Amino acid sequence: MGSLFIRFQEAVKTLAKNPMFANNRLFARDPRHLQFEADVNRLFLYTSYYRLGANAEEKDAEEIIDMASKASVSEQQKQVQENVHYQLTNMCQAMDSILLPDTKSGASEANNYPRRSGLSFAVGTGVSSANKPDVPTTRPLNRTELSNKFRDHFQYTLDIRPSQIPHKDAGQGLFLSGETNAGAVLAIYPGVVYSPAYYRYIPGYPKIDACNNYLITRYDGTIIDAKPWKLGGDSREIWDGSDLVDYNAAPSKSQESNSDRAWRMLSKPLKKGHTENFGEVLERRNPLAFGHFANHPPKGSTPNVMICPYDFPLTEKDMRVYIPNITFGGEEEPVTMKRFGSFWFKSGRSGNQVGESPVLKTLVLVSTRSICDEELFLNYRYSNSKKRPEWYIPVDEEEDKRRWS
Repeated sequence: MGSLFIRFQEAVKTLAKNPMFANNRLFARDPRHLQFEADVNRLFLYTSYYRLGANAEEKDAEEIIDMASKASVSEQQKQVQENVHYQLTNMCQAMDSILLPDTKSGASEANNYPRRSGLSFAVGTGVSSANKPDVPTTRPLNRTELSNKFRDHFQYTLDIRPSQIPHKDAGQGLFLSGETNAGAVLAIYPGVVYSPAYYRYIPGYPKIDACNNYLITRYDGTIIDAKPWKLGGDSREIWDGSDLVDYNAAPSKSQESNSDRAWRMLSKPLKKGHTENFGEVLERRNPLAFGHFANHPPKGSTPNVMICPYDFPLTEKDMRVYIPNITFGGEEEPVTMKRFGSFWFKSGRSGNQVGESPVLKTLVLVSTRSICDEELFLNYRYSNSKKRPEWYIPVDEEEDKRRWS
């Protein structure tokens, strides 16, 4: 399969320079969309390569490469979603077999609980005992034991340990223990999901990244805050995204500019109320829920994973417990927003359109090459219009510029 991957790698490089992208008038006006399309194209190739499997034939690979040059972005997006969902379905089924004493009755029990109202999360943090969802019984495995059994199924798992990056701010790193091929879903980015309609509820708003290094943004403006998830836990439990960390710690006056001080006084984050919030029953031992520990590659290294937007279909109730995210504002009443420049506005429509299934917008990390017992590196793509940390070495300045244009 190695020779096929070389063909796929060549296709990735060739299609990135395809005149189809460069000459489109829309892209000339919107470099950000150009970068989005290039990323979708790469993800289409990588995840399709993985799905071909070890017994793939060269004609199958050639067909996928041909599709990557001809299929529309929306068609490729749908295939990427299908490829990612296919992998996660297998992983969730494997974890069910490991954790549930009786998979059939356990799955039924896991999903037979009342749903919260659409705005319940937005207005409260407590859990009503009368309406608290039932947590199904699982085998008494701790997080490490589940991780080891997951490796038995898939030949790899994830470890969190001190990063090998030679920098004082490197902290913890995300490591692959075992081996896998390109296109594999290696991790999910956990935490609280904020649509643009709820930006003002993000702790620390408007300077949301001042005291939080675990925020990530999708192309559609969705922000995921992984800080409350931390390292997960050792049980299946109701999780409501609450966190004891003080996000709003103000910087010292010597470090705070007049502009920062004005923003902090005039644009304080909105407060949540005190009515009920059911939370979600989530598997806190999830061995995939560590995407927020992947570091940016140091000088001389290249990324071995990339971000992939994943819209989890909420109709897949048996899998929901393994998706380590909750939506701020609820999962049943989404607000549709449109982006104009740097600003987001309500579009006049809310909820899901006719024929559309409700989804939970999250992110996964996908491998971009074969990996064996290595630290995982993700291109952070920090905006080059703002001051970046001294440890940040751009992987591709042009990509950074297009991403935040």
